[in-house]
Amino acid sequence: MGKLTSKERNKIPKKEFGMPKERKYPLNSKSHAANAKARASEMEHKGKISSSTKAKIDSKADRVLDRGRSGRG
Repeated sequence: MGKLTSKERNKIPKKEFGMPKERKYPLNSKSHAANAKARASEMEHKGKISSSTKAKIDSKADRVLDRGRSGRG
């Protein structure tokens, strides 16, 4: 996973973030989605986000991670 520059991050649509209003937890690639899940877990344990917010981030990240897996056996 490459580090996003400010310019690259600003090009990502809001809907591709785990927390779109704050533009936090980018989910524009599988590696970023996996990282978002890990960081969200850390922030939940620190008490900085709620368990429901973490669940929303995980759900959105899982959709990104599952892209292309259907139909494979």
